[in-house]
Amino acid sequence: MATSSFSRGCFVFKPSAKKKKKMTVGLERYFTHGSEGSESSEVRFKICLDLWNKVKMETEALQEELNRNILDSLLEFTRKSSSTRDHSDWASQMKASEIPTAALVLGVNIPDHDMTFQSLSDLLRHSVTPLVASLQAKDCGALKHLLKRVLERLMGTVVAVGDEEEEELQQTDPELQKSVHCSLTALCDWYISKTKKSSCRTPGKKRSSSVVGGQHQQPPVVIIFKDLEAFNPRVLQDFILICSRYIQRLPLMFIFGIATSPSAVQHVLPHSVSSLLCVELFQSLSCREHLATVIDQLILTSSFPFKLSGKVMQVLVSIFLYHDFSVRNFIKGLQLALLEHFHSQPLSSLCCRTNEAQLNVRQLGPADLERIRQLPSFKRYLKEQEEQDNLMTDDAHLKDVCQKLIKDLHKYHKNYYPILRCLHCLTSSLPRYPLGKQIRELHLICLEKNVWESEDYQSAMMLLKMLAKDELISLLQTCAEVLQPVRSKKMKNALVQLEELLAKLKLLDAAAEVAPGVEENLTAPVRNLQKKTDLFQLQKMLLEMNESRRSKRTSPFEILRNEAVEFVDSLVKNHLSPPESKPLYEVCYYTSSATVRRHLNATPRTSIQAALSNPYSYIQNDSLKTEDGTVSNAAPDICVAYKLHLECGRLINLYDWLEAYSTVVSAAEGSNPDSDGCGKVDEVKHARFIRAVSELEFLGFVKATRKKTDHVARLTWGGC
Repeated sequence: MATSSFSRGCFVFKPSAKKKKKMTVGLERYFTHGSEGSESSEVRFKICLDLWNKVKMETEALQEELNRNILDSLLEFTRKSSSTRDHSDWASQMKASEIPTAALVLGVNIPDHDMTFQSLSDLLRHSVTPLVASLQAKDCGALKHLLKRVLERLMGTVVAVGDEEEEELQQTDPELQKSVHCSLTALCDWYISKTKKSSCRTPGKKRSSSVVGGQHQQPPVVIIFKDLEAFNPRVLQDFILICSRYIQRLPLMFIFGIATSPSAVQHVLPHSVSSLLCVELFQSLSCREHLATVIDQLILTSSFPFKLSGKVMQVLVSIFLYHDFSVRNFIKGLQLALLEHFHSQPLSSLCCRTNEAQLNVRQLGPADLERIRQLPSFKRYLKEQEEQDNLMTDDAHLKDVCQKLIKDLHKYHKNYYPILRCLHCLTSSLPRYPLGKQIRELHLICLEKNVWESEDYQSAMMLLKMLAKDELISLLQTCAEVLQPVRSKKMKNALVQLEELLAKLKLLDAAAEVAPGVEENLTAPVRNLQKKTDLFQLQKMLLEMNESRRSKRTSPFEILRNEAVEFVDSLVKNHLSPPESKPLYEVCYYTSSATVRRHLNATPRTSIQAALSNPYSYIQNDSLKTEDGTVSNAAPDICVAYKLHLECGRLINLYDWLEAYSTVVSAAEGSNPDSDGCGKVDEVKHARFIRAVSELEFLGFVKATRKKTDHVARLTWGGC
């Protein structure tokens, strides 16, 4: 790879296929290390890698699709703002000192913003202007740092803040040309020279600036503030004031990334500064709607063989709703569950498409077949079969049965999700949402138990029997649209029956809903009520009216409505049984919710206390092993100090603590406990103790107290 040349240059070396192959082999070794069922680890790794790439590609495509409307609107805003400058109506639309600004409200899901801004920057560079600078508050603590980041990312050169930094840069690389001074004047001069060069290019080359009205349009300079609320208000105000002075020479444009609400602009900027901006508001898609789309495309589909159990999915949704609202972190949790499933489940080699799974069943070894026999779902299936001995002894017969069970499991998923969507369409608009407003809520109910046995389901069926004719027809048409693209015999038969019900409902005459005989029986007593009568006759007529109401016949619409509800109920009972009732469901479903919670929802205090109480689990030193839960006297100083402070009350005497620490450390050094020198505090032990106490104070276990100067207050209670 070494290249010698008399002149300085840049050389590109494309990675070879061998190097990529070596990287894949390294990942495979890392995957197989410590995994159960190493005989099928290679197959599982390939399937896991394919599914991982599929998740990544589909989520990126979905992200672009969801952000397409907001990104197209921003592109149109930048084009309109840049084209307006070259027209005579520029002064009429905005003041000369106003800077076009797009306020992009993205929501509180901060981890997802990077992907959105990256897509926006790429689109702006590709179709509007190459001059785009993205800024973050952590890099712009002062005004000079903000200006430096803007100039470096727009001009692509080194920017010096002051003469001292310029001298340091020249001493580092003597051949480096004089760096650019950190000011907007330098940016204006660079921009003018750049636009002149682009306008003087040869006609055969592609021009970066477009032509509007016979004149070359100057490309705008777009500055993106990713996290507006995190910026120092004073720094941002000064920068906007400086930019307003250069707006006639430099076509600036701002994009504010806002996480909370549009009023954040008014909170950060006073009126004297915000009046210099021509702000237009843009609202992105809600993160909850984004999550619903991701779940619909990746989880509630039969094309993705890997599945999550109800508890695992509940953990991921809870982290999303109660912690960060980040769809990106939700997808990371899905990928973590995918990796853990294929790493810990030896039978996950069957978690693939039907044809591949059928072939992989034939490749199973005796150990894998024995694992199948030990699965709880297969044991339940075995109790229902007459040929139990053959399945327990004959491996060839077991493989044939497993092929059939895997095929039935895939058919179950093909029928489960369409019926789930149909039930959600019928119940999501009912009062008080008995089965949930979101489809994920209904999915979680179906994963845990038989949904038709719950009281909420019974109340939902009762409400469906009270729907009007137009509402029922609309909902059934939506269900027919859901079942239309499904390639399953059972779903095709269900679609035929559903279309027949719709045809019967449409043929009903509204006037035929009430029987004529019943209507006469009801109207006759009402007419008699208008005549003069005594109390006995009135009571008699009221009894007749009540009996006529009781004897009212069911209308044709009510009969069809009950038939439609019973048809939906039969579909639910046939196809929405929990996956745990299906044999070999463990092959596709990941069920370890504790592992996902431990990795994604970390508890720092528990981890720190575990490390201080049992340092052997981290250091792996045999001298630190203890059986009774105590800490060895050879443990690090902070572990010894932590163990001693657990034996104290709310206030800890520092001198007593120091003497106890010195005694333990002296015993570790081999001093005789009965000698006079044991436990004596010297300068080294004193310094080590002070450092251990400082570290405990930094971790939040103790703090200084004003009650007693020679004491510290304990802040935590109980060990790990």
